Amino acid sequence: MQFRQQALAKLQSPEELDLPVRFARPQGWLVLSVTVVVMAAASVWAVTGSVASTVTAPAILTHGQGSYVLQSPVSGQVTAVLAEQGERLAADAPVLKVRTAKGETVVRTVAAGRVNALAASMGAIIQTGANVASVEKVADAKDPLFATVYVPAENAATIPDDAAVDLTVQSVPTQEYGVLRGRVKRVDRNAQTPQQIAAFLGDNQLGEQFTKDGRPVAVLVRLDRSSGTKSGYKWSSTEGPPFRLDSMTMASGSIRMADERPIDWLLP
Repeated sequence: MQFRQQALAKLQSPEELDLPVRFARPQGWLVLSVTVVVMAAASVWAVTGSVASTVTAPAILTHGQGSYVLQSPVSGQVTAVLAEQGERLAADAPVLKVRTAKGETVVRTVAAGRVNALAASMGAIIQTGANVASVEKVADAKDPLFATVYVPAENAATIPDDAAVDLTVQSVPTQEYGVLRGRVKRVDRNAQTPQQIAAFLGDNQLGEQFTKDGRPVAVLVRLDRSSGTKSGYKWSSTEGPPFRLDSMTMASGSIRMADERPIDWLLP
C-alpha cells in the first residue's frame, strides 16, 4: 500500500516530468559491454577457429623395413645352431643345420638383418615350413629406428601428413624422461590383418595382439633426431633416457589429428 501511495504521489508532481529517465547504471553498461565483446569473440572463433584432437594407439619401435619369419625348407632334426639372438647376419648366412633322410641341409637367411629370436634349438625335430627364427631387416647398426602405430581404421582418413606424434616408450619412465617425439611419415590406407602384421614384425603373437579390437591401419612415424641425447632421438625432456633404444620395443603413440572446425559440432 505504501508503494502505491508513493507512485501516485509521483504522478501528481508534474514539475518532475522533465527530469531524465535513468535506464541503467554505469556498472550495468560495463557488464553489458563485456558480454557483447565475449559473444562476438566466441562467434568469430566458432567460424575461424579450430579444435585439436588426438588418437592414441599401440605402437612398436622397428627399423623401417620390418622383419620376416625364417622357415625351414625341410623336415628333420636340428644338429647345429649357427646364429645367436641379437646377431647381425648377411643375406644367405647360415642359421641352422638340419639332418634329413637325404643328408644335412643348412637353413639360411633370406635377407640381411638382425636375429630377433630363435625358435629352434639343438636336437629339436622340425617340420617343413616350421618357424625357426625371426630376422629384422637391418644391415647397418646405424640405421634409424621408426615407430609403427596401429590406429583404428576409422581414424586413418583424418591423420594429416607430417602430424606430430608423442610416443610413450614402455621401457622408459615417462615421469622422469618424458615422451619420444616424432612425425607421421606414411599412413597405410588398408586395414591390416593379423597375418600381415605378423609377417612385418616377424611375430605371430603381436599380429594377434594388435588386431584384438579390430583390424587397424599402420602409421609409420619418423622419429625426430637429436645429437644431444644418449638415444640419438628427441624427447620432451632435455636429455631423454641415458641409454639407447632397441628395436621391437613396445610403446603407445598419441597422434595429433587434423584440426576440426567447432562450427561443425556447435550447429545442430
